[in-house]
Amino acid sequence: MANLGYLQVVRHCNHFCGFCSNPSTPYVHTFETMKVLVDDFVERGYYGVILTGGEPTLHEELPVIARYARDQGLHVRMITNGHKLADPRFAKELAEAGLQHVHVSIYSVREDVEEKLRGIPKTLGRAFQALHNANENGIDININCVITKMNADHLDENIEYFIENHPYIRHFVWNNLDPSMGRAETNMNSYMHRLAECETSLHRALRLLHNSGRTFRVEKMPLCYLTEFAWASTETRKIVKGEERIVHFLDSKQTVRQTQWGHMYADGCRICSLRTICGGMFDRGDGYDPAELYPVFVDRDRIVSQIIHDGTDPSYAGRSIDDWRVEFEARLESAQQMGPPEGDYDNGGDQTPEIGFVNESSMRLFSKKRKAESRMAARKGVTMETTEVALGEKRSQEAW
Repeated sequence: MANLGYLQVVRHCNHFCGFCSNPSTPYVHTFETMKVLVDDFVERGYYGVILTGGEPTLHEELPVIARYARDQGLHVRMITNGHKLADPRFAKELAEAGLQHVHVSIYSVREDVEEKLRGIPKTLGRAFQALHNANENGIDININCVITKMNADHLDENIEYFIENHPYIRHFVWNNLDPSMGRAETNMNSYMHRLAECETSLHRALRLLHNSGRTFRVEKMPLCYLTEFAWASTETRKIVKGEERIVHFLDSKQTVRQTQWGHMYADGCRICSLRTICGGMFDRGDGYDPAELYPVFVDRDRIVSQIIHDGTDPSYAGRSIDDWRVEFEARLESAQQMGPPEGDYDNGGDQTPEIGFVNESSMRLFSKKRKAESRMAARKGVTMETTEVALGEKRSQEAW
C-alpha cells in the first residue's frame, strides 16, 4: 500500500489561524528523536513521510531530517504555510536536502479573507512566492485548503486563480473543517459552515480541475455531497484499499494508528448505496447537523473501479473488481467481529517509540509562546483552546 506517515516536527507556528486544530504544546523534537520515528515508518514498509506541525519549517533541523528520510528510501513531503519557503535560499536548501513534495496551505485568494483566516497580515504574497520557489527547485506542489464559513462560497474562485497564475500546480486537497479540536472547537461560531454552504462552489472547483486534467482529493466530506467525484474522497479511497494512517503527534496523544474511517451517520445512511465506502460526517464536536446527510443511489462498484484502476496510484495495480469484492467483504466481516475501536482511533496495540520529550526549557518556551498567543487572541477576538501541559509523569489540563 502507498501509505504515508505523518510526523509532527514542531507544535508552534508563525501564523495564528482561528481554527487551528494543533495548538502549541511543550513537547519538542531533536534530530535523534525524529530519526527513530522515520525508522519506524521504514520498518512498516511505508511509501513516504509527511513532515508537518505546527509549522515544520520552524525546526532548525528540518533539512537534516528530510535528508535522512530520503536516504532511507522514503518519499519526503511537507505541509507548510509557505512563510519561510518564500525565501529562495531556504527553498533551495530543502530541495537539496531531499524534499520532493510540498503541500502549501492557502485558504482564499481574496487577501482580506486569507488575512482573517491566517490571523496575521500579508501572508498571501509570501505563499505565492513559496509556490514559485518550490517550482523553481523541482519540488512537486499541492495546494491544501481547509473549508470554513469564510471561504465556503468561493472555492472555485481559488481554482480559477491558480489555473491562470500557477498552471504548474496539478493537485489540490480540501479538508472539510473538523470543529472538535483546538481553536476550531472554541471558535466554532466564527468558522463553522453548513455543508450546503460549500456544496456548489466545491462542485464547481472540482469540475474546473477535472476538465483541466488536474487531480484532487477531498477529506472529511460525506459522499452525499461528493457523489460525482466520490472517487476523490480520501476516506473512501482508504476504505476501498484497506489503507491505514499513522500520525506521530508531538503531544500526549503520541502515536495514533487509524485503520477505520467511519464516523457519524444518519438514519437515512442505512439505505444509501455508498454506505459501505463512505466515511460519513467527520464531526466529534457536534458542529454539524446530521439532518444534512441523505442517502444516494448510485453504482458503488463503478466508483470502486475508478479508484482501484487509477493509474496514478500504485496501490492496487492489476486488481480486478471481482477480486476486490471478495477481499472487501472479508474485511467488512472482520471489522464487524472486532467491533468499533475504543475512542476515536484504533492504535492497534502498537509498541511505538516515545514521541519527543518535555523538559524545563521546553516548558519555559511553551509558557512564553502561550502568553504571546493569548495576547494575539485578545486582539483578534479569538477564544483560546484548552491545552494539555505535560512534564515527566505530571499531566494537567490548563485553560489559558
